[in-house]
Amino acid sequence: MKKLGLLLCLVALLGVAAVAQAPVGDNSTYFVTYYSNGTVSGAPDAVVRVINDGDTGNNLWASYYVFDNSQELQECCSCFVSPDGIDSEDLNHDLLSNTLTGKATTNGVLKIISSSVGDATANKPTAGLHGSATHIQRATPTSGAFYVTETNLLDANLVSAEESMLELECKFEIILGSGHGTCTCTPEDADF
Repeated sequence: MKKLGLLLCLVALLGVAAVAQAPVGDNSTYFVTYYSNGTVSGAPDAVVRVINDGDTGNNLWASYYVFDNSQELQECCSCFVSPDGIDSEDLNHDLLSNTLTGKATTNGVLKIISSSVGDATANKPTAGLHGSATHIQRATPTSGAFYVTETNLLDANLVSAEESMLELECKFEIILGSGHGTCTCTPEDADF
């Protein structure tokens, strides 16, 4: 009987240990990806899709920061994503159509912060968003057919200096841009 009691106790302890070591969900709040062949004549439009996994049960916002290949911020905005909802933004129409400089940009970097507030100039990083982006590739650098690939957004480390710089650059862009430099958000369920 002692052996059975000891065995049951051991099983219970192992069960508790297994529960205590259960994997924790993805707590990422910052994502990066690239874009290519944006605004190129004849090229299809790339799309960024972000979902709210619903873990928090709250609304979240995807704060977008669109940089050209010279590392200059071109547009920023914060787009609403409800719990279990999806935000889908077209690169050319939503994220590159109102650049600060007014110049078309073809290649660059997208940075996205998962936030509990809808203000790209004052985020509250909150885990819960995940996403992917399509990329427009070309057979050769200057000619040939266009091909579409899709990859998950890459998790990145959001250090306070990076967050502060993104928010400050976005704030300056909104003030100095006089209406330029702010991307637009497609309402949920409006682009499928």
